Amino acid sequence: MEMLILAYACKTSSARRIVGVLPYLPYSRQSKLRNRGCIAAKLLASMMTKAGLTHVITIDLHHKEIQGFFDVPVDNLRASAFIMEYIKDNVPNYHNAVIVARHPGVTYRASSYAERMHLRIAVIHGQKEAEPDYDDENYGRSSSPPPFIDEEPEEPTTIVIPPHVRRKRNDSTVKVKPSLYCVGDVQGRIAIIVDDVIDEVGELIAAAECLKENGAYKIYAAATHGILSKDSPELLDQSPIDEVLITNTVPTQDQECRCKKIKTIDISILLAEAVRRIYNGESMSYLFRNIPMEQ
Repeated sequence: MEMLILAYACKTSSARRIVGVLPYLPYSRQSKLRNRGCIAAKLLASMMTKAGLTHVITIDLHHKEIQGFFDVPVDNLRASAFIMEYIKDNVPNYHNAVIVARHPGVTYRASSYAERMHLRIAVIHGQKEAEPDYDDENYGRSSSPPPFIDEEPEEPTTIVIPPHVRRKRNDSTVKVKPSLYCVGDVQGRIAIIVDDVIDEVGELIAAAECLKENGAYKIYAAATHGILSKDSPELLDQSPIDEVLITNTVPTQDQECRCKKIKTIDISILLAEAVRRIYNGESMSYLFRNIPMEQ
């Protein structure tokens, strides 16, 4: 809200251009319609455009399609070059590493890292799919009432309930989550789990434990945005993960104090160069290449 108020103040003061620099775009993970809910990323994009922003700079959107929510140019910069350079400089024998996708949905991201670093890839598979949230007592309570029928039907009406809706109220059966397994060879190798956001770390730690059971002797986790909410730093400190690599798109000082495994990579030079190029009207395509920090 502070950013929107500042942007609107600049707009009403006849600013020629208003560039919003958001290293981590809020609500970027809420970009799909689920159960007739709100697409919060679209709402945020409309508010930013209406407030007066004429250009937006961000880093590693959760879904690239979010750029289509904006009516102004959006530069979705990449932090992967900085993360790869850190791995090459600080991970001993990184040529023996395997890039790991935490779940099949982020295989494309792991493949991008593996191709540019000339490494192999592995995928953690076996996560339980989310079940539809149905309840016999409340099912259909919020829907419209059926039409009133004055005459009783001659034959009783049979209602067929779909199988995924059937649920016993006093069902004592315990549903066991299927065990995770690793697709790919990590025996005797360094495992590097890559993702765009690390927030709640339950699934990340489960993936690390699976890699440890499959013979990985050292495990790294790398992501652009380190939200690490609630007690995530303490959980990471007790996990089999040896090092967590995140960038400074969000403040990380508190998380670093609570977990010594967290290493922050500075990418401020990328944002500074983007702002300079926009101000001088230069091309932005150069920043989307695999550029090391010294350049």
